[in-house]
Amino acid sequence: MTARPVATGPRVAVLADDLIWAARLSEIVRRAGGEPVRLASAALLRAALGTLDGCVVDLTARSYDGLMAVNIAAMAHVPTVAVGQHDAAEERRAARDAGAAHVYAYRTLFEHGDRDLGGWVAGLRGGEAGR
Repeated sequence: MTARPVATGPRVAVLADDLIWAARLSEIVRRAGGEPVRLASAALLRAALGTLDGCVVDLTARSYDGLMAVNIAAMAHVPTVAVGQHDAAEERRAARDAGAAHVYAYRTLFEHGDRDLGGWVAGLRGGEAGR
């Protein structure tokens, strides 16, 4: 008897160097049916690009450039969303310009992450999440 492979959801990179936000974002991805792939550097993101269905980038990281990470994923045609400070309108606009399909404020994801980010992850299955 051959074991059947376990069906998994979309593989979604969670690029965050803050352990609390990495855990929160990963849990939202998991609850939405995705398989979170926790990464903490742009180099690790580059190495994983061919295996990803989506990417969530924390813009306020100290160990990598968040806007560059968004651009790296977007240039590889990996649907990408970003998360950042609610009062950083210019940074959020720059993330959209770099290729993020959506940019969420931390507070939005803290309060409505399952609905907002979870809906995006669920859309990766049907190709509706944007690029």
